[in-house]
Amino acid sequence: MTVITDYLATVPEAHRSYATEMYELLKKLLPKATERISYDMPSFWRGHTLVYFAAAKNHLGFYPTPQPIIAFEDDLKAYKTSKGAIQLPYDQPLPAELITKIVEFQKQRYQV
Repeated sequence: MTVITDYLATVPEAHRSYATEMYELLKKLLPKATERISYDMPSFWRGHTLVYFAAAKNHLGFYPTPQPIIAFEDDLKAYKTSKGAIQLPYDQPLPAELITKIVEFQKQRYQV
């Protein structure tokens, strides 16, 4: 068990598989990152927090910080975003390709 798998156990069953899919993808993309809970959200840290995610009532929040949201503005038009957050609706497939691009951007940005 990790701090993130402990978190996933608290996610409502209806959304747990979606959140777990995100976790598995991030683990694969960030194998050397430390898994943490920060601001009550799962996060991946490697000298800096690279990304956070959290289950909400109607979406999975993905928090890569503001810079990737600006950089991928065109790719994110289908999603509700704010300064540092992307809302991924549970009724749509997890956009693994887009998440991968954002994580790779963060890895380059922080030279991870």
